Amino acid sequence: MYDELIDSGDLPIARKSVLPGTGFFLPDSLEEDLEAERTAAALEGAEVAVVADPDADGLACVALLREAYDDVRAVPEPENADDEADTDTAADPEADPTDETVDEPLDLSTPEEAVDAPEPTPHEVALIPASPHDVEDALGRVAEHAAEGIDLYVCDLCPDRYEYVEAELEAALETAASVAWYDHHQWDDAVAEAVREAGVDLVVGDSDEECSADVVYRSLEYEFNPVYEELAAVTRDHDLWLQEDPRSDDLADYAYWTDPAEYVEVVREYGVDLPDWVREFIEERRVEKEALIDRAVARAEFREIGDYTVGVTYGRCSQNEVAEAMREQGADASVVVKPAGSASIRGTEAFDRCHEVAGKVNGGGHPKAAGCKPDIYDDMLDYANHWTSRGAVTKQVILDAFREVVEAEADDESDDSQAAA
Repeated sequence: MYDELIDSGDLPIARKSVLPGTGFFLPDSLEEDLEAERTAAALEGAEVAVVADPDADGLACVALLREAYDDVRAVPEPENADDEADTDTAADPEADPTDETVDEPLDLSTPEEAVDAPEPTPHEVALIPASPHDVEDALGRVAEHAAEGIDLYVCDLCPDRYEYVEAELEAALETAASVAWYDHHQWDDAVAEAVREAGVDLVVGDSDEECSADVVYRSLEYEFNPVYEELAAVTRDHDLWLQEDPRSDDLADYAYWTDPAEYVEVVREYGVDLPDWVREFIEERRVEKEALIDRAVARAEFREIGDYTVGVTYGRCSQNEVAEAMREQGADASVVVKPAGSASIRGTEAFDRCHEVAGKVNGGGHPKAAGCKPDIYDDMLDYANHWTSRGAVTKQVILDAFREVVEAEADDESDDSQAAA
């Protein structure tokens, strides 16, 4: 296949809006080999490994851990930052900076792009990026490539089932001197118990009150500079979709569009008040981001499900802004289906069961922010239909999941009324 057929960097917005990024077309075997090489390079000489979702929340956890371990800083020069970010795989605004890495926990929010390059400067605290769907693979690579006695942290990731991570976690426990897991997602009680019984120090924060950076901040026995408390607070503002601090959108966008290594060192150096060269970079990227948002909003449709209005659309876009636009048009909940096959689900004060909807279609997340990828793609013909129909099958599957959740809610309310009578 010709490279230009899968390179979406120069596509017009109309086409880029409906097709996945270049990384989607990379074979898993190639990606696995690259990830193994990069993990080995990152772990060479490292005393600590951090498996983290590379969104703003997960990367804030890395920044906190590097501070606690007094790791060296390596703030990039502005011109280097521009070079690193000027690629389709590093800066493609296919999703919200929080969601594929979701906004979500199980916001299948890590973008389905090419794997991140290793950090140019070796760190004692090595970052191993992972999405909610491949945390077990990252744990397995740490077990294989890390030195005996390493400290291992897992941040901002939540397994749906213990058996998904059981073998790899066991191997990592044999390699590491200690394993701590810090998160804030909706954990199944049985999964949490199994992880703790395996020997992991698991701390799960209240997903309505804390982001993972908050959990790390309060869990580490270290006296942080106030700049890190502010970093956790502003990260929380976006990750929990509070939207009270305008700086949180800058952090989320920058984390999504730049290299994870750059993001960590920049926020360590400058805190949440990003330097001018970073803000200029963000503003340039937002021109295309807004154009993709407009395309997705224009495709929005609305369905009445029980007492709720659900907005649903399709496109390669930043889902939070699209969901907010549908909320302003009357949606109690919103679904944004992506060209890569995943979807983001957003709620409001009226609907706070997004994680239940996502749980029925191979996903999970928060009550008001979740993600999923329905298991409905058997071959490339299914994906071709997905792109040409603008996600019609995926939309229907998720709307059916909404109906199940809403009907169950109505049944519960009916039972409560009868019991009260």
